Amino acid sequence: MTDQIWQYLAMALYMLAMLGIGWYAYRRTSDLDDYMLAGRGLTPGVAALSAGASDMSGWLLLGLPGAIYLSGLVEIWIAIGLTVGAWLNWKFVAPRLRSYTEVSNNSITVPSFLENRLKDRSRVLRVVSGVIILVFFTFYVSSGMVAGGVFFESSFNSSYTLGMILVAAVTILYTLFGGFMGATYTDVAQGLLMLVALLLVPIMGLVSVGGFTGMTESISAVDPSLLSFFAGGSILAVISAAAWGLGYFGQPHIIVRFMAMRSPRDARAGRRIGISWMVLTVLGAVATALVGIAYFQQNPDLTLQDPEAVFLSLSQAFFHPFVAGVVLAAVLAAIMSTISSQLVVCSSALVEDLHNMVSKKTLNAKQGVMLGRLGVLVVAVVAMMLASGRNESILALVAFAWAGFGASFGPAVLLSLFWKKLTMPGALAGMIVGAVIVFVWGNSPLADTMYEIVPAFFANLLVAVVVSRMTWKPNAEIEAEFDEAVRGVSGRKEPVTVS
Repeated sequence: MTDQIWQYLAMALYMLAMLGIGWYAYRRTSDLDDYMLAGRGLTPGVAALSAGASDMSGWLLLGLPGAIYLSGLVEIWIAIGLTVGAWLNWKFVAPRLRSYTEVSNNSITVPSFLENRLKDRSRVLRVVSGVIILVFFTFYVSSGMVAGGVFFESSFNSSYTLGMILVAAVTILYTLFGGFMGATYTDVAQGLLMLVALLLVPIMGLVSVGGFTGMTESISAVDPSLLSFFAGGSILAVISAAAWGLGYFGQPHIIVRFMAMRSPRDARAGRRIGISWMVLTVLGAVATALVGIAYFQQNPDLTLQDPEAVFLSLSQAFFHPFVAGVVLAAVLAAIMSTISSQLVVCSSALVEDLHNMVSKKTLNAKQGVMLGRLGVLVVAVVAMMLASGRNESILALVAFAWAGFGASFGPAVLLSLFWKKLTMPGALAGMIVGAVIVFVWGNSPLADTMYEIVPAFFANLLVAVVVSRMTWKPNAEIEAEFDEAVRGVSGRKEPVTVS
């Protein structure tokens, strides 16, 4: 049996497993609440692994190792910022968001939560939120499909377009039928697979290059500055990289996992599991890049055509073809887990946040699920059209979408959870300012000096606070829900006031 057939076999088994999980979830999905939020029944481990896998995407196994392979450890500040941001998100946002979304009319999407929390009768906030989700997630889903095309092109010498279409087709199928539950359960399997692969590849690589000593000597022979955390990067560049952590508070596909937990108390265990998984996988990705530099320095007869494929190349060099195929499946897992989660959120934006706003017809359970599936298909097709051109790097596409969500929703989510005086005009003005700055700054020369999430996030925060101060009026219903949400987290019986 040739090497490639072994790898094809491993990939086929993986694809069948994902479709099987999707079918299992399909059998357990009966209404829109199941399709969008799995009935709020996620255990801490499932929520944590699902959030991690849907968060990290192909960026973890392709984009980050590629960036460090090219520029060295100065690129690690992105990973550091993300890890800190994820911990803060689990610590402060997760328990209160889980409590508040249930208290506030059992909200099942971020836009519906903001509308219910701020008592927006005009529904403008929800529509604008839904549009922002659709716009930025189309770019985000597109980045996953680009990663899928690169994956098959680098691993199997197939065409980029064929690989992109195959990844999209399988992901669409299990998401289409399984919904949030299907995306979540496949995320768990994919997250575990990613963890194993990101431990195995650098460990085998270290053995191959002569341990830490051999690795550092080889990297120094290429360029000693590759081992520096600051070489080649200005203070602004380091701040920009670390500022990726700001984006966590506004990522709908991540924070929706918090909303789906069984109770706010599950957030503590979820945080421990999720951050442990994240630290191990990020260290594995960084180590993979460093091992890759050393390995190709020691083997000058081998060439790496695409730095973002360093993880793929090493796995094929170190393992039996079938094991390499399983490791390659981990890359596919990272890509597909994120695409599926994002498609479900896009579907919820189309059905729950937009269709229900413009249509007076009430959908029954079957119609809601069917329209949700149609939403998945529409967004996926548009994203595939964008990905077909392959005119952006994976990291660039992810960076733009990440900034868009972090700067649009992050301040609104934080203020809605921790400040009673946030108003609908304040949240709306801030979200629009954040989204506009991301688009303008991110497509101008200014993006080369500072990541667009920094000015956009803080401009949103400032505008939201100023406008809210100008428009705030006492509202007994809002104050009562705020206190109830806080009690739901702390377990305290007396009202808790945060002015």
